[in-house]
Amino acid sequence: MGKIAFIFSGQGDQFPGMGKELYEKYDEAARVFELCDAIRSDTSRQCFCGTQQELSETKNTQPCMYALELAAAQVLIGHGINPDAVAGFSLGEVAAATVAGLFDIKTGFSLVCRRGELMQRDAEKVETSMAAVLKLSENQIRDICEGFEGVYPVNFNCPGQITISGKSEHMPEVFAAVKSVGGRAIPLKVKGGFHSPFMREASRDFAAELENAKISDMEIALYSNLTSQIYGNNIIETLAKQICSPVYWEKTVRNMIESGIDTFIEIGPGRTLTNMMAKIDNSVKAYCISDIDAVLSEVGNA
Repeated sequence: MGKIAFIFSGQGDQFPGMGKELYEKYDEAARVFELCDAIRSDTSRQCFCGTQQELSETKNTQPCMYALELAAAQVLIGHGINPDAVAGFSLGEVAAATVAGLFDIKTGFSLVCRRGELMQRDAEKVETSMAAVLKLSENQIRDICEGFEGVYPVNFNCPGQITISGKSEHMPEVFAAVKSVGGRAIPLKVKGGFHSPFMREASRDFAAELENAKISDMEIALYSNLTSQIYGNNIIETLAKQICSPVYWEKTVRNMIESGIDTFIEIGPGRTLTNMMAKIDNSVKAYCISDIDAVLSEVGNA
């Protein structure tokens, strides 16, 4: 086995009960959840017992996902599986930054709580939503979006899949336009037009939060959604602008593979990034912690 990367999920894969088995089975996970509960008391309850509706509120989704992701990462590290590089999709980038050493777990959790609040605040100003568009080229999707005010291509996930954000009132017509040229649009389980100009104020205010946070030196290569490259010195700008800018996930993964990464472990409650990986490059190995026992057995013993 060559180099290992941890890749952290974004919003959309959350589900009631996520993380409960980790908490009950692994001391490393329990410590992370308890630490997060000390800052935001409802976090474990929402993960383990919350409804889908409750977990879909951005101000809840983001801290709950972070808690789960850091808990799982600590289990892997505690069992001797250490990443050579990390990346995170959208909110997952805060978890990745924590594992990379920029933040301690408490600081990262406090930041992601505030990030969720700011993004929900902006989402409530204008009714917006997101959808994954399948089977169309980047140019086709850009052309469709340009035909509507306030609709943007935002997440460049993998070949044949790009996410759009936009005003909800336009989405039925956008979906019809996608279908008319042979594509398919799937609404996402998020409440807001993220990674678009609708999030500019959240981006600005999150930068102010980062200015007041303790940021340490990067210990592990951290790849940016904004640039698809390893973080440079402009950490605050890079992490804040990510909120209102596109996610270049496919480019990020390809750059990680070019650097020698040949094993990816998706850290999150679902398999979204693992499924994308199969479309980006099926020659690399991809695991996800939804089957953490297999990860510990196969990667840990490699």
